[in-house]
Amino acid sequence: MSEAPHDVLPDGLVDVLVIGAGPTGLACAIAAQNAGLRVVLVDKGCLTNSLFHYPAHMTFFTTPELLEIGNMPFSSPNQKPTRSEALEYYRKVAEHYRLDIRQYQNVDRIGGSDGDFTVHTTDQFGRQLTHRARKLIVSTGYYDLPNYLGIPGEDLPKVKHYYHEPHPFFAQDVLVIGGKNSAAIAALDLWRHGARVTLVHRGAELHRHIKYWIKPDIENRIKNGEITAHLSSTVGEITEDAVTLLTPGGPKVIPNQFVFALTGYHPDFGFIESLGVRLDKSNARCPICDPATHESNVPGIYLAGVIVAGERTNEIFIENGRFHGDLIAKDLAAKMN
Repeated sequence: MSEAPHDVLPDGLVDVLVIGAGPTGLACAIAAQNAGLRVVLVDKGCLTNSLFHYPAHMTFFTTPELLEIGNMPFSSPNQKPTRSEALEYYRKVAEHYRLDIRQYQNVDRIGGSDGDFTVHTTDQFGRQLTHRARKLIVSTGYYDLPNYLGIPGEDLPKVKHYYHEPHPFFAQDVLVIGGKNSAAIAALDLWRHGARVTLVHRGAELHRHIKYWIKPDIENRIKNGEITAHLSSTVGEITEDAVTLLTPGGPKVIPNQFVFALTGYHPDFGFIESLGVRLDKSNARCPICDPATHESNVPGIYLAGVIVAGERTNEIFIENGRFHGDLIAKDLAAKMN
């Protein structure tokens, strides 16, 4: 097992604190640790929290080697690995590198400046904690913040913005909102496990980027009438027992017990701006950072993963975000060693 550097200054100051323990955050921590720096990670949830909240039986769209970090092989008997395999892989990586991960700590605010940042967190019991670091890496992803519809009834407990598994929805009238991969996968899984599924999408057809093995499946289910689809339509209102769809033929009220609003997610722009990082509103709110080093306009604060792409969340995935750590670590080593 690799030995991690454990030198901490007497005043508790560490070299690097990584906010976010997803695959990209882990890759950043490993690269910085390999450069001889003392690294701590904090995450408001569990290790790879976003992956944990993916559908229980999800299969990745990519191959195992493209999910690898830390030069550790990802062995899988499947051409496309499953969620459970990925979770096990990243646990093993964290164990191998003896990463210091402080789970279930939400970052409330950050003070200080380059060379001595203070990170204030709250744990799951409401206790307030403080961490100090010379440099920060922000790799918070975007999966925690759904794109809300802003319609009446969206706050009802029957409305969900994440899909996990189908069993609780057997023999129920379920509406799936969206026209991309997540919506198509959820609609198919729900239908196959006995739910009565209606799909509504504002576009005239399902999104062209739905994966090639999923698209004909969902289209055939719709064509056969097994899944009811309303295209060029939106949801006007959600009530306890029904939903009102705004269709080209006029409003349509249908029975409903559950709604999955799978309309995408966005980075926490408010948190990023609270750090002093500027967003380029003319460029999809991409944060200002040096593409060669990933250091933001705030000295000592680096950005990694999907947040670098701003609102274009479909540009950066594990496959390319995992390389941000090497760029950051190279700059950290040049400045700190």
